[in-house]
Amino acid sequence: MDKYKIMLVDDEPDILDLLEKALNIEGFYNIIKIDSGICAVATCKEIQPDIIILDVMLPDIDGYEVCKQIREFSYCPVLFLSSKNDELDKILGLAVGGDDYVTKPFSPKEIAYRVKAGLRRAEYRQVPIQGFSIQIGELMIDTDGCRVMKGDNEIGLTAREFEILRYLAENLGRVVSRERLYETVWGEDSFGCDNTVMVHIRHLREKLEENPAMPKYIITMKGLGYKLVNPYGK
Repeated sequence: MDKYKIMLVDDEPDILDLLEKALNIEGFYNIIKIDSGICAVATCKEIQPDIIILDVMLPDIDGYEVCKQIREFSYCPVLFLSSKNDELDKILGLAVGGDDYVTKPFSPKEIAYRVKAGLRRAEYRQVPIQGFSIQIGELMIDTDGCRVMKGDNEIGLTAREFEILRYLAENLGRVVSRERLYETVWGEDSFGCDNTVMVHIRHLREKLEENPAMPKYIITMKGLGYKLVNPYGK
């Protein structure tokens, strides 16, 4: 496991040491410890870590802003750590591009296993599969290049948003439940997944739809899930 670069971002030295020790026990040795948000963005750009454990409360810029800036150039998994346990804080963490959210106090062993799960999902996304390009109305989804075009404009999606759209495209016209979508894209049990999926669908609509309040592409099937459709027919 020492091939992985794991970046820890927290302004509390004791937390950094605790996380490092827990990860070392599980076999992770290539660990970079950072104590500020600005330094985290610069270091991430330089070393391209495989996964980031990111504290929300930092002395310069908060973890949400750090994640937003990192998402401009990296899709590596981001696991938020926070003393904030409010549902809105968790939703915000996922909305800005986070992949996971753990509240303090935490179990070091749980963090280590969440890191393993995050790395496993990231590797799954990188496994070569038979690519395809599909035209759906004005949208062109290029699965080889991980790009989405709307007309002549490229739409900037996070890795998670792209995986959701690709899975919906693979099931074009068919209803996909929130649970199935979560288990496929996140690779985890779907218990309590509703808010997470809803947040990502909302952000996808904001990027893809002319009027997100009246979507034409990603349709909600009440009580069932979502389906991607071609608003202009086949």
